[in-house]
Parts: sequence; C-alpha cells; structure tokens
Amino acid sequence: MADEIGPNLARVQERIALAAQRAGRRLSEITLVAVTKTRPPEDLAAVYEARVRDIGENRVEEAAVKKPQLDLPGLTWHLVGHLQSRKARQAVDLFDVIHSVDSVKLARKLDAIATERARVMPVLLEVNVSGEESKYGLLLADRAAFEVAVSEVADLPHLHLDGLMTVAFVARDPEEVRPIFARLRALQDELRTRFPQATWQHLSMGMTDDFEVAIEEGATMVRIGRAIFGPRE
Repeated sequence: MADEIGPNLARVQERIALAAQRAGRRLSEITLVAVTKTRPPEDLAAVYEARVRDIGENRVEEAAVKKPQLDLPGLTWHLVGHLQSRKARQAVDLFDVIHSVDSVKLARKLDAIATERARVMPVLLEVNVSGEESKYGLLLADRAAFEVAVSEVADLPHLHLDGLMTVAFVARDPEEVRPIFARLRALQDELRTRFPQATWQHLSMGMTDDFEVAIEEGATMVRIGRAIFGPRE
C-alpha cells in the first residue's frame, strides 16, 4: 500500500485543483488535511515526502503514539474526530488545530487548559447541519441557543475561533450533500457579521466521497484519508 500513496495523493491533488478551477477559486485557499486514522507512522512519512504538511487524526490516543515516533519538521497536526472532555488536556498538548469543538462545556475546558499552557488554541466549531442524531456538533434548530453558544466560545480569551466544521451524511451521489456544505458557507457569512471578534476564515468540510463538492461550496480544509491511503484495515 505504501507504494500507492504517492500516486493516490497526486490524483487527489489534481481533483482538488480541478474543483477549485470550476469554482473560480485559488488553489492556495484550500488545505489538504491527510487523515491518517489507523495508519502507521511510515504512511505519514510518505505523505510528508510528497510535501503534505497537514496531518489529521481522529483519536487523541493515536496521535499520542505516532507523534513521538516522527521527526518531521513543519507538520501541522489537526484533531478532526470527536473530542471527549477527559482527553482535552492531552489534545491541547498534541495538536495545533482542533476542528471538533462541539459544545460550550468543551470549549471552556480547552480554554482553561490553554490558559495554563500560556498559549492560544486555534479551534473550529463543529456544526451538525443535517440534524442527524448520530452526528456530533452544535445544532441549528434553536437558533437563539446556537448564537449564545457561538458568542461564548468566540469570547474565550485563549481560544482562537477560526471557523466552522461539519461532517455530511453518507450519500451515493455527492450532489445530495451539496446543500449541507452550502448551508455551512451561508452560516459562516452570517456569523462573520454577527461575531466579528472571531476570524471565520476556515470551513472544514468534505472527505473522500464528497470533497470536490465541498470545495465548490467554499471549503478551505478538506479531510481526506481513504482516497490517499486506501481502505482502512
């Protein structure tokens, strides 16, 4: 499988470039986060050799094992999976960006830990756009409660609220999830006006099955694993 990572990555990068071109966007606006869930350290090294500098992990405990084994300068580590409050301290120590802040309670805990560490932690708010019970994220059904939550997270002094993240539902046709991505982009525009204390520069949306549609709808970060590394064992 390691021999296939380079060609797979080249194909993904070409598809990203074509999607950006269709949307009239600059390729430099889009960050490929290579999601290395269940992958060994040598697979991370392979994408690093191909000049990928953004690594995504779903689990704190996996990053805790892999990161010390790698001496790869310039990597940015993204936590893209659900974060339990009890692992917040470890997450702040391991990751450069946390995509999955899905509650005010978690945000407060991360802020307290970042305060202890004398650092500002870049985070994204995870939004459950589809409303599925199986998904994590802030819900939009009660818009007033949602905006209260956003306001509190945006004002936490040791968190840097950089934007939004969502996970779309699984669909046979990527066009089925386009409205999810379009709604997150519209929400970003609204929140930028309502809460200017946050930057709102990033939309983390799109994975192997739907990243091209996500780019066409404004994604600035796409989280891709299977298309690069093949099916998980």
